[in-house]
Amino acid sequence: MVTAEINQGTTPEPRKNARILIVGGGYVGLYTALQLQRKLKPKLRRGEVEVVVVSPDPYMTYQPFLPEAAAGLISPRHVVVPLRRVLDRCTVVVGEVLSIDHAARTAVFTTPATEEKGASAEELTYDELVLAPGSVSRTLPVPGLADHGIGFKTVEEAIGLRNHVIEQMDIASSTRDPAVRDAALTFVFVGGGYAGTEALAELEDMARYATRYYHNIGPEDMKWILVEASPRILPEVGEEMGRYTVTQLRRRNIDVRLETRLESCADRVAVLSDGARFPTRTVVWTAGVKPHPLLAATDLPRDERGRLKCTARLTVDGAPHAWAAGDAAAVPDVAAGKPGAQTAPNAQHAVRQAKLLGDNIAHALRGEELETYSHRYAGSVASLGLHKGVAHVYGRRLKGYPAWFMHRAYHLSRVPTFNRKARVLAEWTLSGLFKREIVSLGSLEHPRAEFELAAGGKPARDPKGSS
Repeated sequence: MVTAEINQGTTPEPRKNARILIVGGGYVGLYTALQLQRKLKPKLRRGEVEVVVVSPDPYMTYQPFLPEAAAGLISPRHVVVPLRRVLDRCTVVVGEVLSIDHAARTAVFTTPATEEKGASAEELTYDELVLAPGSVSRTLPVPGLADHGIGFKTVEEAIGLRNHVIEQMDIASSTRDPAVRDAALTFVFVGGGYAGTEALAELEDMARYATRYYHNIGPEDMKWILVEASPRILPEVGEEMGRYTVTQLRRRNIDVRLETRLESCADRVAVLSDGARFPTRTVVWTAGVKPHPLLAATDLPRDERGRLKCTARLTVDGAPHAWAAGDAAAVPDVAAGKPGAQTAPNAQHAVRQAKLLGDNIAHALRGEELETYSHRYAGSVASLGLHKGVAHVYGRRLKGYPAWFMHRAYHLSRVPTFNRKARVLAEWTLSGLFKREIVSLGSLEHPRAEFELAAGGKPARDPKGSS
């Protein structure tokens, strides 16, 4: 267990054994720690270096697999990578960092134990800091959004959304009220980026398949609506592939509304900026992300968007011994060849930056020269449901089955650990041989509801987990 060490004064005394603190267990946090385990293996074994990873969750979520997890094509436990299992030479602390005083080299954090006993937050000293808290959903003050909106950024949200969609179909199948049925079968997704488009496409594909098991619901009874404020969707795959995606979605009777915003979802009615109104029990919000609030609780320099100002060597500009990458960092894009260009906040850059970041920390500890991050963007792939997809890779455009296959092959090669690769491949193989499993396990969200009722307690407001 990490013991908190507090330094007095503004300039910390040098430690005999260097402690590297990694804040965040996402792409950057995990891959940086993995690289440090490889590069500093002898020092870690001798105890000359200590790597501490503080993360709110004991696992890393491979987010490109969330749509397929929501559609039931991948088991939720195979979408996540347990940190303690792969970071066997690091100290993993499940907790939340509240603030960082880099001048004093201290971080204030809480753990489930401190919250349980109501104790004050703890302080941890460090020598090298890696800030990789990632991003959070960027929400807008839309009436009703906080009460009825559903996010799509975590595995819990993905599985909850899957349960919710199937439960809405159950509601529609069992009611005689046309208004309730119509609202239950109307699904509104806000945001036409990767998350929104892939989530909608995969879930529509799943729901369309599920209708064969309902005697009174057909695919034509469901309304799927994609709302995007800009003139195009999936900008990462290029304008031509974006138009193709819109055409393919509309052929599946998905209502794609470009240059449109969600004005309100109060009283379970989605009101759009074009005047359309849709009674609905499902509003999925995927309209972008913003830097993690933790960055504002540090004494490190940030840009106008709230991200850390970084150099091309992944150091925080003007802050010695501080490093950052991924969504939380504004990293110059050297390969772009344009003044002021910055790398896009996506997984492709985050993984590569993390590996170089681990190398550079090892270089810094040895007194060696640091390397510069330079990577030319390879392209993008997106899944639009089973055997459907789009891709724009190294200047080549693919669509349909070839793009879908490339999407799976690429992400299978990128998901960490051989264990996860093998499990995901096995599930894909089995899903190709057998029928989909269409079942809602919403009661998992309230596992004690039935026992509480049996024991004489009050039943949960919604014991089956339906929103």
